[in-house]
Amino acid sequence: MRIQFDRFPGGVAKALTLSFDDGREYDRRLVKLFNDYGLKSTFHLNSGMFGKEGYIDASEVKTLFQGHEVSAHTVDHPFLDQAPTEHIVSQVMEDRRALEALVGYPVKGMSYPFGTYGDRVVDVLRSIGMEYSRTVNSHGTFRMPEDWLRWHPTCHHKQMVEQAEKFVALDQRFSRMSLLYVWGHSYEFENDRNWELVERFGEIAGGRADIWYATNAEIYAYRKALESLRFSADSRIVHNPSAQSVWISSDGVPVEIPAGRIVQL
Repeated sequence: MRIQFDRFPGGVAKALTLSFDDGREYDRRLVKLFNDYGLKSTFHLNSGMFGKEGYIDASEVKTLFQGHEVSAHTVDHPFLDQAPTEHIVSQVMEDRRALEALVGYPVKGMSYPFGTYGDRVVDVLRSIGMEYSRTVNSHGTFRMPEDWLRWHPTCHHKQMVEQAEKFVALDQRFSRMSLLYVWGHSYEFENDRNWELVERFGEIAGGRADIWYATNAEIYAYRKALESLRFSADSRIVHNPSAQSVWISSDGVPVEIPAGRIVQL
């Protein structure tokens, strides 16, 4: 029996997530477009910028990003690799507290301001309980992250259409878990006058039965639940101790392992 961790919810092998930084006023237009195409995104916000010119207001955060994820981006966007350890802690934890008070759920992920980080920064984030953090180091592939605190995306949104075309063309029957991860800033669409990229992306990659649309946190939580599965010595009995149902493949066939259940394969 061949067991593979190669399936997302619903038994599909593909997932799509997006990630946009800074909480600028153009997030409003971007969220509407994502909602129109059934896409889900994570929005990394600087709580210290709320209400300033060109930024969204704190009062609209919960409603605006409903159905998406609000994640940290530090209070006021410093270079973390140049900051004292104490400053890293305060920038992240104060941002978390402010955001959590607005949205009403734990904020355990973030993205690196200016894309800067290092081993010390990563160690600090791990010590204060952060689960993931996105970099700006695009790799151009659809692989899952090896280190969640160094989560490298597929591409910047300038390449989102071409990468979407490649992604939907993948034959999921013979692929491992494939993740298309697009990052960027909403104000760039306005500056570059290329909002049509979002519409074209949605037309290509939105509303497909073979793709799981998820936030960054949902991707992280699902993979951790998958890794928590407990197998018998012959791999024919599997127990899912988590509160989340997961899917695997057994001899190439998708199998659901319901939350809290034991399944005989």
